[in-house]
Amino acid sequence: MSTMIESEELTALRAAVSALGHRHGPGFDRAALWAEAGKLGYLGVNLPEEYGGGGGGMAELSTVLEEAGAAGAPLLMMVVSPAICGTVIARFGTEEQKRTWLPGLADGSRTMAFGITEPDAGSNSHRITTTATRTEAGWVLNGRKVFVSGVDIADATLIVGRASDARTGNLKPCLFVVPRDTPGFGRRQIEMELDAQEKQFELTLDDVHLPADALVGDEDAGLLQLFAGLNPERIMTAAFAIGMGRYALDKAVAYAKERQVWKSPIGAHQAIAHPLAQARIELELARLMMQKAAQLYDAGDDVGAGEAANMAKYAAGEACVKAVDQAVHTLGGNGLTREFGLARLIAASRVARIAPVSREMILNYVSHQTLGLPKSY
Repeated sequence: MSTMIESEELTALRAAVSALGHRHGPGFDRAALWAEAGKLGYLGVNLPEEYGGGGGGMAELSTVLEEAGAAGAPLLMMVVSPAICGTVIARFGTEEQKRTWLPGLADGSRTMAFGITEPDAGSNSHRITTTATRTEAGWVLNGRKVFVSGVDIADATLIVGRASDARTGNLKPCLFVVPRDTPGFGRRQIEMELDAQEKQFELTLDDVHLPADALVGDEDAGLLQLFAGLNPERIMTAAFAIGMGRYALDKAVAYAKERQVWKSPIGAHQAIAHPLAQARIELELARLMMQKAAQLYDAGDDVGAGEAANMAKYAAGEACVKAVDQAVHTLGGNGLTREFGLARLIAASRVARIAPVSREMILNYVSHQTLGLPKSY
C-alpha cells in the first residue's frame, strides 16, 4: 500500500490487525477475537478519545475490518456497533448517552445492533411504519424489523422509528436505544442459507415503553442523524467485501502456484492467471473508492461522502463476488470442499451486493444524485 494513500500510522495499524487476524484465522472464535480487538483498541479507533476511543475516523475503522476479513476472520458487527451506532451516538447523543455507551462500544465490552429494515419498507426509510408515540413518561414503540444482525449478542438495538411532528402532524424518523430485555421487545431468528457467525433476526416491538432519554439526538433532526450512520455503514460494508475478496484471492493464488496438472503450475496458464489479475485490479479500485469515501466522511463532507460511500459499496460488492467466484473456479472441485473453505463464501459474498442497500438502489442514487437524471418513482 503506497504511503501516498495511507499515513505511516494507518499502514502500521493495517499490519497489526493483519497479524491479529491471522493469529485467530479461519474458524475463529468470534467472541474471543472481538474481545481481543476491543482490548487492543481496534474496535473503537473511530470513536472520540474522551470516551475511550482512538480519536480516528472511518479511515482507521474500515482498515481494521478489511484486514480482519483478509485474514479470514471478518467481524460483521463492526459494521453496526462502532460504525453506525457509535458514530450516531458520538455525533448526536447526549452527554449521558455518550458516557453510557461509547466506552463499552470502544473496548468491545458492549455491543449495539441496528434496526432499520422492515418487511414492507425494505430500503425505503420514508416508508418505515414502526411508530414512536410520546407519553408523559417517555415513548412507546410499535412495529417490526427484519434482517437485524447480532441482536442476541447485543446489549441494545438502535431502532429507527417514526414520530409525529407536533407542528405538521407528519411522521419523521427518530432513533431510539432499546435495551435487549425491554418488555415487549421480541426477536425471532431468521434461518439463513448463509454460513456466518452473526445470526439474523426479525424483531417485534409491541407497546415497548422507553424513557425520554432513549431518544438519540434532536427529535427534529432525525433524518440527518439517520444518514450520518448510513455513510459509515456503506464504507464498512465495502471494507467487509474487500477483505473477503482478498482472502479468497490469496487462497486461489497460493493454490495456482502449487497445483500442477501438466508440466507447470496451473497459475502459468493465462486462462487461470488473467482472471485472478482482474480480480486483484477490481479489488484495488474498490479499495481506493472506499478510502476516498472514508476521507470525505472524516473531513465532515457528508454529501461528498454519500456519493463515494455508495460507489465504494457497489464496487466492492461486485469485486468481492467476482474474486470469490474466480477463486472457487481456480480450485475446481477443491473449491467446493469444506477443507479449503471457499464454497461458504459464495453466499457470503452476495451480502455486499444486497445489504445494507441493493446495488440497484445505488445505481438509482448515482443516476439521480450524480447524473441528475429524473426519478422513475
